[in-house]
Amino acid sequence: MGNTVNKLKKTTGKHIVKGIQKTRELKFYLLKFAFRIAIFLCVLFFYIKDRDLMGSLMTKPFSKEFTLIHLIWFVFMGIMLLHLIPNNRLSMAWKKAKETEYRPVENYDELELLKFIQKQNVAAWKVMLIWLCFNAVWGALYLFGVLTSSDLLMLTVFYFLCDYICILLFCPFQKVFMKNKCCINCRIYDWGHFMMFTPMLFIKNFYSWSLFFTSLVVLIHWEISYAKHPERFWEGSNKTLQCKNCKERTCQIKRKLGGNK
Repeated sequence: MGNTVNKLKKTTGKHIVKGIQKTRELKFYLLKFAFRIAIFLCVLFFYIKDRDLMGSLMTKPFSKEFTLIHLIWFVFMGIMLLHLIPNNRLSMAWKKAKETEYRPVENYDELELLKFIQKQNVAAWKVMLIWLCFNAVWGALYLFGVLTSSDLLMLTVFYFLCDYICILLFCPFQKVFMKNKCCINCRIYDWGHFMMFTPMLFIKNFYSWSLFFTSLVVLIHWEISYAKHPERFWEGSNKTLQCKNCKERTCQIKRKLGGNK
């Protein structure tokens, strides 16, 4: 029985790897995924070992003692700041908002663009409502003393890992609500940081609120870009977003797992 299971695993693995084009972007995303797994495991180890200490370290000033928690804060903050500064290392999913990446489709149907915008906005705000309600449960449990700041930090790091699970492996928001083909076309691509740091809203200290409110700035920046230039976010009006023009192909593993070509 054990040999059969191992053979099945090997066959499935080969099926997933076969035919995947290892683009530079896909390799880079897999490297970043491994980095996030490492951070998650480090924080999980710390959490299991002494979660009370982990919570107390969140309130200590950097000048008194520099710890793993502060290092993670710098990582989180650095990643968000990169999304506010022009950066060619980021995915086309983010860069599509830039004028330099926009390749207009000639004579595209503006009525179809309007329909696309309306449909995506409705789906996006459904996601936002569900996400806020879902996290309000954790917030209430924290306020009533059932959860601690360490629990919310661990949840945040879990969300940090899930962000790349959604990009590379499976995204419930894409599947259930947005119905977009890939992250390149995703209406809510840069909502990730806001969603990631939602639990930090409930903890009243510099460490947590600086992360949450910076993520809110990233979200607002994205929404302003979308409101001003929605034509850059639809493949029907932007050639860059069409599959035939995609050079990143970060969707390949997700498509293989989903049984799509």
